[in-house]
Amino acid sequence: MSEFEIRELQERIDAGILLAQRRLIERTRRDNGDLVVVRNGEILHLTPDQLLGE
Repeated sequence: MSEFEIRELQERIDAGILLAQRRLIERTRRDNGDLVVVRNGEILHLTPDQLLGE
């Protein structure tokens, strides 16, 4: 696999991860739920708006 192909594959993987994150946030917002994240070793329950800084 050439460097170009590897870079192209990595870009597609990154785009897929971002899409999955957006869908998760949208679904959680629609269901009026919380997301659980770890920041600096601390477990936090955040609303999608808090996560996005809105």
